[in-house]
Amino acid sequence: MSIILPRPNLPKALDIPQLYLKQPTADVPAYKPIFIPPNDLEAPEEVQEEEKETTEQPEPPKLKIPVIDIEMPLPETAVVVTAVTTAVIAVTTTTVTQSLFEPIKKKVQKQLQSKVDAWKKKKKEKEISLTESKESEESSKKNK
Repeated sequence: MSIILPRPNLPKALDIPQLYLKQPTADVPAYKPIFIPPNDLEAPEEVQEEEKETTEQPEPPKLKIPVIDIEMPLPETAVVVTAVTTAVIAVTTTTVTQSLFEPIKKKVQKQLQSKVDAWKKKKKEKEISLTESKESEESSKKNK
């Protein structure tokens, strides 16, 4: 006695290609070595030192104050020009922006003040109505 079992009809397996991954590499920075000479390095005796051209720096201008007998150093022209330019720009900017923002500031202050006044008025009305209601309750209690 043998049992005949039906065999399933399965599709063929998918052909999946195998992936080959390259081994990762890193770019390591490389620097040229820097040669630092020793502190006691001296030129050989045969070598003569080159003569260097020296340019004398002019003495900075000074302002002599006669009464106190003090000499004050004067700043360079570039420093003075920079300081004056900065000061002029700052004053001009302040003046222009103040004239532009003054009307806006006034309008905003008026609007805020009107809202604050309205809020104060409502608060007073509430307080008055609360005191009136308390007084009417007290008078009704006294009448009973």
